[in-house]
Amino acid sequence: MKSGKGSLNDIISYINYFSHEDNSVLEIGCGNGDLLASISGKDKTGIDNSRECIELANHRYAGKGIKFLVMDAHEIKLTKKYDQIILSNLIESLEDIQSVFEQLKVCCHQSTKIIIHSYKPFWAPLLRLAEWLRIKQKTPIQNRMDSEDVRNLLYVSGFEVYRNTKRVLLPIFIPFLSLVFNKYLAKLPILHLFTLDHYTFAKPLEQSTADMTDYSVSIVIPARNESGNIENTIKRLPKFGRCLEMIFIEGNSTDDTWKIIQQMQRKYAAMHNIKIGQQTGKGKADAVRTGFEMASGEILMILDADLTVPPEDLPKFYNALITGKGDFINGTRLVYPMEKEAMRFLNYLGNQFFTIVFTWLLEQRFKDTLCGTKVMFRSDYMKLAKGRKYFGEFDPFGDYDLLFGAYKLNLKIVDVPVRYKERTYGVTNISRFKHGLILLKMCLFASRKCKFI
Repeated sequence: MKSGKGSLNDIISYINYFSHEDNSVLEIGCGNGDLLASISGKDKTGIDNSRECIELANHRYAGKGIKFLVMDAHEIKLTKKYDQIILSNLIESLEDIQSVFEQLKVCCHQSTKIIIHSYKPFWAPLLRLAEWLRIKQKTPIQNRMDSEDVRNLLYVSGFEVYRNTKRVLLPIFIPFLSLVFNKYLAKLPILHLFTLDHYTFAKPLEQSTADMTDYSVSIVIPARNESGNIENTIKRLPKFGRCLEMIFIEGNSTDDTWKIIQQMQRKYAAMHNIKIGQQTGKGKADAVRTGFEMASGEILMILDADLTVPPEDLPKFYNALITGKGDFINGTRLVYPMEKEAMRFLNYLGNQFFTIVFTWLLEQRFKDTLCGTKVMFRSDYMKLAKGRKYFGEFDPFGDYDLLFGAYKLNLKIVDVPVRYKERTYGVTNISRFKHGLILLKMCLFASRKCKFI
């Protein structure tokens, strides 16, 4: 049996899952640099108070473009702002955890993500036994904190926690058993309570001072057989943002939707910035991607042309994003009472089922995964699109593609409730049973890519 290596490999693999090649990364307490050197990032810095460790890291990873500096976590003297900050197996040995958390703020911008890896106190006696048996390296007496202790310390230091994850049931490497216990059994209800590793994901608590005119906005409006809704969409959209463009993407309609879109672009050319296009592929996902490629705004929005989500609600999404409440804003139709014919009963049951599945898959509460209105910064979408090959072209609708992509980018996903209205024109393009089976297959596929990693 081996100890330590299997757990270290899991730590590296899991943190790297949320690391992006375009991100700047700082590791506090980097030790010999193995973790930092093994994860993605374009600008990486590691600090540690051990001169011996930093010398070893500089020697081992010379020429890799990583900066390793001797520096105490309690007195960080860095001027750069980082996209991602990592503290792995560190807070248990810190003299003043709150002081270190407060120090992190000098290295954070509004969207910085912090990943803290620690060991659950439940395992402390067994780890001490492993040290006594000499199958684990001996460590000093350590702080004992559960997830709520970490959350509270982050909160009083100016950060909010948006996700907690538990991993590793078997911390020693045993062929086959380690795979079964750590990759599969550790993710199941009840058993996850006995895992060793705990990960806390946090971001700065301070909200942006941006106002309603700071960002340009592109609203992509997929439209298939929606000719009777096009003009209403234009007339009902409120003005917000520095400048706003509407992008209508027509998708293989059997009515005169494309003709009406062209007419409305000409009719409202003097009052609105309207772009139009036709998708060459099939499905809403293709329409949304086509629209996003045409978009020039700093913020990207999706609005279904059926107008069951009121266009008047879009400023709520804009405000939640620009003030830092979240990085990916997801609409939810299941808070306010719906109009009578807005959602059929079987559709409602399906939504409730997928809500439970997503809450388990992505380790945060979801209320509605299939609302068509979703909002994010264009810069984040570009990263999401660049990494789409990880999941593949598995989603014809686009909702899950964006949600899973936002999760892997380590974005904070926030729900904004909307009132769901009945259609005033046309019929739904959704088939309850056919599309429900497709969504279920997508969840099973994504479980391998999101949960069992």
